[in-house]
Amino acid sequence: MIDQNRKSKIENLKFATAPLLLDVRNLSVDYLSPGQLPAHALENVSFILREGEMLGVVGESGCGKSTLMLSLMRLLGAAGRIVNGQVIFRGQDLLDLTEPEMSQVRWRNISMIFQGAMNALNPVRRIGDQIGEAIRQHYQFCDKATIDKRVSELLDLVGITPGRKTQYPHQFSGGMRQRVMIAMALACTPQVVIADEPTTALDVMIQAQILDLLHQLRDKLGLAVLLVTHDLGVVAEVCDTVLVMYGGVVAEYGDVDTIFNHPQHPYTQELLKAFPDISNLKGKLASIPGYPPRLNDLPAGCRFAPRCPAAFDRCHTAPPPLYLTNGARQHYASCYLVEPK
Repeated sequence: MIDQNRKSKIENLKFATAPLLLDVRNLSVDYLSPGQLPAHALENVSFILREGEMLGVVGESGCGKSTLMLSLMRLLGAAGRIVNGQVIFRGQDLLDLTEPEMSQVRWRNISMIFQGAMNALNPVRRIGDQIGEAIRQHYQFCDKATIDKRVSELLDLVGITPGRKTQYPHQFSGGMRQRVMIAMALACTPQVVIADEPTTALDVMIQAQILDLLHQLRDKLGLAVLLVTHDLGVVAEVCDTVLVMYGGVVAEYGDVDTIFNHPQHPYTQELLKAFPDISNLKGKLASIPGYPPRLNDLPAGCRFAPRCPAAFDRCHTAPPPLYLTNGARQHYASCYLVEPK
């Protein structure tokens, strides 16, 4: 549960009236494999992101979180296809852009902190050169001295001594490499930063430092952040809004206070039951029986119905739409239990 005094509802949050940056509408993505049915990785996913907002994207592995982030950047692999929807950034649908036009949006307007910094960084290039590459790409008029100065500023911003810009990735710890990735993402002063599980494989203390750094940078630079994570505690602590995904669809979407204290979708409720409660050390952790659906063999109705403790006949015949729940502003759940009467 979230402290009601610490987290206010979305209508009282400072970003609620801030300018709209990103408007994702009915985004659908398929993965194609020879001789197999398409895997419907995303279906009609919609959400908005405003200036200064931190949106947490949560759900089990395979629910479509990373596919969603890669789709926003138009970086899907060869098998991925965006089959429907719009990704509107400041009034421009990014799906209508040519690849050269989209390459100007990446890093300059929307950047990404990828999973696994060791794999994302080039092991044979100095970190300063890697951070400076995006600056050279988007600001070709910058001379070497200007780029070096900017790289030093970025490293200092994320808590790394600027003198280390001549070192290689293997000379940094996991947490420091992640800081390098954050510096790289900020190189061209983007408005939106996508953080795809930025604390993966880091110990608890380093995770806390990285998340605190993201929170500070959001407040200092006015960034809008999309944070992908499995950790509900992280979402409760640093996010303003939450997008709960299951089987490639939106299960629930709303402000963090409502999602954690008044969840409406059974999947969200079950996820929260499985989260450790330090105030009840003798309590047993719950678990959700079964497995997420295969994306090329989806159930006929609600994708969560085979595992849902509250499912009834209708749930197995037709997928529910995303309903605006009663008594809450901008709180949505794709469940027949919240269908307006």
